[in-house]
Amino acid sequence: MIKQQKNFMVPIENRSYICIDLKTFYASVECVERGLDPMTTNLIVADKERSEKTICLAVSPAMKALGVRNRCRVFEIPKHIDYITAPPRMKRYIEVSADIYEIYLKYISKEDIHVYSIDEVFMDVTEYLSMYQMTARELGIMIMQEVYKETKILATCGIGTNLYLAKIALDITAKHAEDRIGELDEEIYRKTLWNHRPLTDFWRVGPGIAKRLERYGIFTMEGIAHMDEEVLYHDLGVDAELLIDHAWGREPVTMEDIKNYKAQSRCMTSGQVLMRDYEHEEGKLIVKEMMDLLCLDMVEQGLVTQSITLHMGYSNELKIPPVHGTVSFTTQTNSARTIIPQVEALYERLKNPEFPIRRVNICCNRVVEEGYRQYDLFSDPVELERENRMQKAVIGIKRRFGKNAILKGMNLEEGAMTRERNHQIGGHRSGE
Repeated sequence: MIKQQKNFMVPIENRSYICIDLKTFYASVECVERGLDPMTTNLIVADKERSEKTICLAVSPAMKALGVRNRCRVFEIPKHIDYITAPPRMKRYIEVSADIYEIYLKYISKEDIHVYSIDEVFMDVTEYLSMYQMTARELGIMIMQEVYKETKILATCGIGTNLYLAKIALDITAKHAEDRIGELDEEIYRKTLWNHRPLTDFWRVGPGIAKRLERYGIFTMEGIAHMDEEVLYHDLGVDAELLIDHAWGREPVTMEDIKNYKAQSRCMTSGQVLMRDYEHEEGKLIVKEMMDLLCLDMVEQGLVTQSITLHMGYSNELKIPPVHGTVSFTTQTNSARTIIPQVEALYERLKNPEFPIRRVNICCNRVVEEGYRQYDLFSDPVELERENRMQKAVIGIKRRFGKNAILKGMNLEEGAMTRERNHQIGGHRSGE
């Protein structure tokens, strides 16, 4: 890949960004690998073994044309529609996504690409346009055509003078364009989308923010742009600054800013929505399994934590608020022997034993590299080192023979989920 030498700085307002999205990606992959056209084939990607309430991870464009929403539940699909159900194959989707990323690299350097999700990327193409002697639209078309030629997967493209406008051009404008390309600058944005409804179509405007704005009679981006800023800051805090910028079509963050960003603190999280309501002891088992795997993840990455936060949601039938709490340790650790008993005790303190749970999230807070760990007077460094070596041996065996090569007794108990989750990616079937 040849890249033009960066020997000058282009002003923010003169930059060109492209945002490319792979159309109904999971469903398109499944259609293509069956030799079917996703534009005419009724197909959903969903694990029907879970239940009729399971969420469709994707529906084909043909299904969308029939009024079936993406991310709907299986039971919500009208009974008169005949369709193919493809079980999720997350490993395969990652492989195809990686293949398409290689196509992007034929044209754009990785320093100018930000991977937003498995099926969406941002590109700063400012310095490539003169090199290719193309407009941003022509470059976008060339990349989209290459993706389709190699994978038979359709893409949509948003083009903007900043990252936000590229995203909005993709999400709103490109959907209504025959060539699946949208293009915006600040002037066109204000002329064509200032009065677009609903507000939730715009990136980072969720139902909660939209409802708060409705209290002031604000239903459009133009309304936000002309709203009293003090009222916005009072209601939304620092988020108001981002919303005001976006209302005017402005975005100060550049690709360089994204690449240079380093978080002040790190955390590791694990969460799952259970297949059914779990009673008190079953829920405790799930928490212990999840914490055990997080401890192994920290060991594998050479990280330690100072505290753990546990968040639990009760059964959907109960309509009661979730509970959460944090346990802190006297020193940073990744020792399962140290952490699991304290998290188990936290579970007992937080959860009402009479109510079943449906959702669990665990967060290891402020993780740091193991080299920064300090021992206290109550820790036995020799014992901790022995456990650490054992954990690393377990990790080595799992890498070589599979995640289920070594299991603990609790993983074999009724209701345990580790064996099943070891065959999943992101909570869905890997396809192995």
